[in-house]
Amino acid sequence: MKSKRIVIIILIILAGLIVWFGFFKVRTAVAPVEESKITYVNASIDLIQVTLPFPDAVTGKEFKVVGRARGYWFFEASFPVEVLDRNGNSLGIFVAQAKDEWMTENFVPFEVDIVVPQFYIGPAKLVLKKDNPSGLSEYDASISFPINIEY
Repeated sequence: MKSKRIVIIILIILAGLIVWFGFFKVRTAVAPVEESKITYVNASIDLIQVTLPFPDAVTGKEFKVVGRARGYWFFEASFPVEVLDRNGNSLGIFVAQAKDEWMTENFVPFEVDIVVPQFYIGPAKLVLKKDNPSGLSEYDASISFPINIEY
């Protein structure tokens, strides 16, 4: 009789732990802190997703931007990426390259190597822009988020 009670108590504790950890995972998946720091202009997570760096990441002077975007985000397999300083001045414009066939509506992986000027340290903004060869503003789109550049 006593051993049945112990088994039942252990099962209740295990069930409680499973529920607790299951709840915790759902909460972090539903409301990641980083997502709230991302600004989309005529864009969404359904069009472009950045894997690295994440919002508020601390980077060096040289770092890689990695992610995936729908094929129509590219033109000739590339799109521009700009780094802005704390005052909104450009620290450089770089070219993200598709790592796979880009003439599709599906997601295509991309990456770009960023090298900021040696003199700059501090908060910055990473801006990934949809390539818009037409030059018409109604076709502009971007995603941006803060990063911190250190040594």
